[in-house]
Amino acid sequence: MKTFELKGTVRTDLGKKATKAERVAENVPCVLYGGNDNVHFITTVSELRKLVYTPEVFIVNLSIDGKVTKSIMKALQFHPVTDKVLHIDFLQVSEDKPVIVELPVKLEGLAEGVKAGGKLSLEMRKLKVKGLYTQIPENIVIDVTSLGLGKSIQVEKVSVENLEILNAKNAVVAQVKLTRAARGAAATAGK
Repeated sequence: MKTFELKGTVRTDLGKKATKAERVAENVPCVLYGGNDNVHFITTVSELRKLVYTPEVFIVNLSIDGKVTKSIMKALQFHPVTDKVLHIDFLQVSEDKPVIVELPVKLEGLAEGVKAGGKLSLEMRKLKVKGLYTQIPENIVIDVTSLGLGKSIQVEKVSVENLEILNAKNAVVAQVKLTRAARGAAATAGK
């Protein structure tokens, strides 16, 4: 997994008025959970941009007033109209405690069904997995080379070493859909 460096400053004033003042000053209020105590801190919007607006998952090295903690981004809140980041929750990670994260799915190979005129469709962009943060990859790679026309890959057929996939077993991850052209070719071949 990739790492991301983030600097923050501990918040002393909590509450609506103080939080609103921080947001006006282009700061984002954040909370770090998972340790002995919850740590409330702020960071700037510009530092968060490369962490928030990407499909990748990072281990975040949080430096809060000089104290460095490894964590993952757990929850994000956006403003409903302006899409500004309002709040972020981070979860402190340790090497002996499993964490739950959503990993992006990456399809690899040219499917047999696509060669026959079908269209490859990625139905689930992310899968929820549970495991130790040291064993979590950057993404889940699925080989679709043997996927035929009208066939699909379900979550139960996907396996990642040292990780447990938490999505529903019968959910479709990727499938090759029949196109009109493929249906027409199959109908004329059948006559």
